[in-house]
Amino acid sequence: MHRHLPSTQALACFEAAARHESYTRAAQELSLTQSAVSRQILALEEWLGVQLFRRTRHGVVLTPAGARYGHQVARWLQGLERDTLDVMAHQGRGGALSLAAVPTFATRWLIPRLPQLAALHPDIVVHIETRTRPFLFADTTFDAALYAGTPEQIAQWPGVQAQLLLHEDVVPVCSPRLLESAAQRGPGRAHQPVPAQALARLPLLQQSTRPVAWQKWFAAAGVDAPRALDGPRYELFSMLAVAASHGLGVALMPPLLIEAEIARGELVVACAQPLRGERAYYLISPAQAHPPVLASFAAWLQDCAAT
Repeated sequence: MHRHLPSTQALACFEAAARHESYTRAAQELSLTQSAVSRQILALEEWLGVQLFRRTRHGVVLTPAGARYGHQVARWLQGLERDTLDVMAHQGRGGALSLAAVPTFATRWLIPRLPQLAALHPDIVVHIETRTRPFLFADTTFDAALYAGTPEQIAQWPGVQAQLLLHEDVVPVCSPRLLESAAQRGPGRAHQPVPAQALARLPLLQQSTRPVAWQKWFAAAGVDAPRALDGPRYELFSMLAVAASHGLGVALMPPLLIEAEIARGELVVACAQPLRGERAYYLISPAQAHPPVLASFAAWLQDCAAT
């Protein structure tokens, strides 16, 4: 079957010119002459039968069709370059996985476990970029995403399949010194949790994306806490972990994201009363059969989540 595809060289010239809206800057980037870039783009316009640029006295401006096509060509060239580099790097063995991920989960849970993946599948390489919101896979070069959300948010993400990994249970944590001060104990008993009502008197660290988390936790514990909404707000769990470890207050954190701090003794559980969060962590992928690399990664990820 004959494929209706334009010249890759013409597309590269068009993408650079579209990005800069300048033939001159595109030529400099591609180490070509301006006339060579102009000829490639004219040939592409003739091949398409569509005007991509409007010529003005001051240069060129993208037409609406050119702007739309430029966005798609840029995404296609980026994916082609990535796949080419992967083939060159692996010489046909294994493969690479481009993963979008919420930052704290990727940094604190996934990356520390990647050596296990490397030992089990040495030919698989995982590239990770940060994404916190749903997106259309057709508009990106991502193969899958690690996402934290509610079942309702997952259901509203079009064209995907979701694999549940972990629920986001949270517990109150703080520095050992703050817990010792709250309990009025000696250092030998500093790590022992305190009753829920004792936390109502301590500084509370808030997460801006979960503004009523403390209110829900105290309600579940049956404790009246007038100051449940007070306290400094931080956007990321990683920020909360650092603030709590420095004694600024008590934070509601998923233990799976602070394994290192707990192991080092920088954070301790302030009250042994977990709360099941509304969100969970999912592996999101396009709604189609997984390619072999993604299938191997998904199976390994599920095993990690189960242990």
